Amino acid sequence: MLARGLNPHIELTPRDRPFLVVPPHGEWMLAVVSHGALSPWPWTSEQLSDCTIYVAPRAGLADPDACPWRKVAGAADGVTAFATSHDTLYLVSHRDAPRSRVLAVPLAAPDLSRARVVVPAGERAVETVRVVGDRLLVRDLDGGVSRVRHVPLSGGEPADLPMPVDGAILEWTTHPERPEALLLVAGWTDAPRLYRYDYDGQSLQDTGLAPRSPVDFGDVHARTLHAPARDGTLIPLTVIHHKDLELDGDNPAVLTGYGSHGFIDLPEFRPEMLAWYERGGVYAVAHLRGGGTYGREWHEAGRGERKEATITDFIDCAEHLIALGYTRPGRLAAEGASSGGIPTGGALVRRPDLWAAMAMHVPTVNATRNEFSESGPINVPEFGSVTTEEGLRDLLIIDAYLRVHDGVPYPAVLLTTGLRDARVPPWQPAKLAARLQAATASGRPVLLRVEEHSWHGAGSTRDQEQALLADVLAFILHASDGS
Repeated sequence: MLARGLNPHIELTPRDRPFLVVPPHGEWMLAVVSHGALSPWPWTSEQLSDCTIYVAPRAGLADPDACPWRKVAGAADGVTAFATSHDTLYLVSHRDAPRSRVLAVPLAAPDLSRARVVVPAGERAVETVRVVGDRLLVRDLDGGVSRVRHVPLSGGEPADLPMPVDGAILEWTTHPERPEALLLVAGWTDAPRLYRYDYDGQSLQDTGLAPRSPVDFGDVHARTLHAPARDGTLIPLTVIHHKDLELDGDNPAVLTGYGSHGFIDLPEFRPEMLAWYERGGVYAVAHLRGGGTYGREWHEAGRGERKEATITDFIDCAEHLIALGYTRPGRLAAEGASSGGIPTGGALVRRPDLWAAMAMHVPTVNATRNEFSESGPINVPEFGSVTTEEGLRDLLIIDAYLRVHDGVPYPAVLLTTGLRDARVPPWQPAKLAARLQAATASGRPVLLRVEEHSWHGAGSTRDQEQALLADVLAFILHASDGS
């Protein structure tokens, strides 16, 4: 019925997700069709693919077949988020703006060619928008860190809202009756806290509703470096360690990264890592191209035929840590999970000399065969398909298994899997483990850790998570020189 009422000529594919938005106030409603392949990551109304958007009077619900829908934007307009006031539609669009901008059109005459630019394109990646009272809140990504700007609905320059920490907005919500918003904010060394935005005060106030963590991270510091990639691009690199760490090149360090699906490595408070920092360990997160650190532009820069950049970014971040004295190859380990097996596996087979140890959890490591697994087809838009010459070339970039060579001194490697994993089936890490065991000339261990009652990580019990972390850190320390 929705498609018929929108347009008698529109055809929905299995990838399209239509839904109706009826704001609590005003005379208008929206029909939205989110296009594109289904992502393996959870989808919400604030994480849309490119959309087609229609507007119509709410009164049209009385007769859906005769409802006078008017098209506002099509898939080519690059709209990925929206918000409404009583009379205006605000759109986040990446058309002609790789990191997106915010446009406004009147709901009564929504001509996108005459849209008003509310927030112009800039260095930050615009994620989404919300209307709060007489202001528009704009949520940005700035090198993987969440920022918020606010701008009067009547017009004016966007202004930064001071954030309590350099971290992530894990959730935010607004109230249709009150000019306020609630934001759940956390950082690498800051436990989640719930803040209230009151547009009168133009600031965030701690509500006190989130209990404080008993774990004291006062002596742990987090900072963002920018590692130069080999093509000159600066890659954000978050480094977390004890404040008294000496940059003498002799610290055990773990470098992790993901770099696929536009996924954002948001700041995450992990109290269980305190023991690692107290021991003098370094934990670093490489915000690789292929991820979403700078929005769609960053994703596209490490996708398909450009996927080599995801792997070389990871290697370049490792070398940057070494150059700055955080660690050295004999004490450096890499860690990655799921599609994080692409940068870790790629770095393992391209630069085995760079690592003391490699820990890969439920990893994608045999991409040319992944398409034939249960969840393989859903990854075709991201990685490619063996059914085309171009797709096969792209997959060969990220297939670590096919790049293992006999007689190479590989580092110590720990691969993990869950017997019930349907996302990345157990045969993938098992296959790489067997190949490395047969090929390596280093004499260092290559181990496969199998969790019988587990799948792809999500849904693991606390005991399972803690046992895995203990095994991984113990393995890394055992493989590290001087530990």
